[in-house]
Amino acid sequence: MSESRLYSFSPETKEKLRKFRLGTSRAKTPQAIIYIIDNKSQEIRPEDGEVYTKMEDVADELPESSPRFILLSYPLTLASGRLTVPYVLLYYLPENCNPSMRMMYAGAVELMRNTAEVNRVIEVYEDEDVVSIESKLQGED
Repeated sequence: MSESRLYSFSPETKEKLRKFRLGTSRAKTPQAIIYIIDNKSQEIRPEDGEVYTKMEDVADELPESSPRFILLSYPLTLASGRLTVPYVLLYYLPENCNPSMRMMYAGAVELMRNTAEVNRVIEVYEDEDVVSIESKLQGED
């Protein structure tokens, strides 16, 4: 459990995570929040507090050389006709990412997963993976 000593969540961030998880289960549009790890405090927090409803907007906000966590609630209809709202963590890890940043985020991914209470972590490597996430989610059943 060493990662729990390295990285932290403020009580406000924990509360926002809980409200997001509970509030998005009935959403009709995708809901996404981008999280960063603050280099100085090692705190995991929302990057800007914005809730994105378009995957293109999320992709536009992602840096080219730094990892991010994206909490995503994505309503979709399965081939069977059943409506589902997967709640997942996208672990954005661009190819040309700085090795120390890569290590920092790799060390925090399980803590983020557990604190956000997501069932599935999906690694994405470029903007296009984020924009086309629905196809990955469709194959989840």
